[in-house]
Amino acid sequence: MSRPPLSFYEFFAGGGMARLGLGDGWRCLFANDFDRVKAATYRANFPDADGHFHEGDVWALDAAGLPGRPDLAWASSPCQDFSLAGARAGLNGGRSSAFFGFWRLMEALDGEGRAPRVIVIENVVGLLSSHGGADFAALGAALAARGYRFGALEIDAAATLPQSRPRVFVVAAREAPPALTGDSPFHTRAVRQAAATLPPEVAAHWVWWRLAAPPARNTDLAAILEPDSAVAWHTPDQTARLLGLMGPLHRARVEAQKGRAVGTVFRRTRLEDGQVAQRAEVRFDGLAGCLRTPRGGSSRQAILVVERGRARSRLLSPREAARLMGLPESYRLPHGVTNALHVAGDGVAVPVVRWLAQELLEPLLSPAAAMAAE
Repeated sequence: MSRPPLSFYEFFAGGGMARLGLGDGWRCLFANDFDRVKAATYRANFPDADGHFHEGDVWALDAAGLPGRPDLAWASSPCQDFSLAGARAGLNGGRSSAFFGFWRLMEALDGEGRAPRVIVIENVVGLLSSHGGADFAALGAALAARGYRFGALEIDAAATLPQSRPRVFVVAAREAPPALTGDSPFHTRAVRQAAATLPPEVAAHWVWWRLAAPPARNTDLAAILEPDSAVAWHTPDQTARLLGLMGPLHRARVEAQKGRAVGTVFRRTRLEDGQVAQRAEVRFDGLAGCLRTPRGGSSRQAILVVERGRARSRLLSPREAARLMGLPESYRLPHGVTNALHVAGDGVAVPVVRWLAQELLEPLLSPAAAMAAE
């Protein structure tokens, strides 16, 4: 007899990328997002959305509106206040304080005996060090107070996709079976440092989750790009201006390429001799840089192709961004380049979620794990 699907809530769901990663063995009981474009994208891709998707602020929700008892609650709360590129306001920041709107619901469910057995909180790596580790300690204390054991894994999407996208996944569970604990390549220096600075009463609830690395990635950036003839390229003058923004190191990288080389370029602001300057940085390692939500042309990555000493450039397309997140070709992106890049750049990498679910979340929720914990 087949086992019924595992159930989950997906908070801050965006375009439903965590749901896609969890896969067909899971059933979504409830999902939410307050962003109008993301909500429309979720509905466009999941025909059953009318039955479980709520568009609105997490603070406007209450436990009475959350159906059943989920096996898992997934939360990819807004990351701007944890970002190394942001102001680092931490858990008190205006956006990341949405986490407490989510946690308020978990506490209410726990009071009703409906708390999920497993919780996953996904965010930027800055979560581990925000306010000298105080924010991560506060998060751990909240989990521990409700009887959860917790641990963190820093996983770069580059393990599965041609995009450099490190993220931290805090996995909290009622049980921590010994078979699922141990060493992992995802116990990075940042994770170990965060664990080492936890107060003793919180550290007592820490778990070193065992998660092996996935099989070696067999695709690179070039493999996910559109054919050259199917995209609009910059004019020679535009490419020259882009190259002109590069410092000596990055210009040398371009000039060193032989044959056909495909890279990505990101424009950044740097402080040079006390002055703010815009610089273009290029990489030719087969990976795109981390996708971001677009706030204008300067925040979009460019593709740079060097062939027989000639450089051509263009902007990354929305469909290419979707592929860099592991979204299927059938995934319906919103109309408009900015909206499409916003949905893709503010999501979680689908194959990373699938690997985490297969190797850790599903074993944690298996009948064998429950019996071992009793």
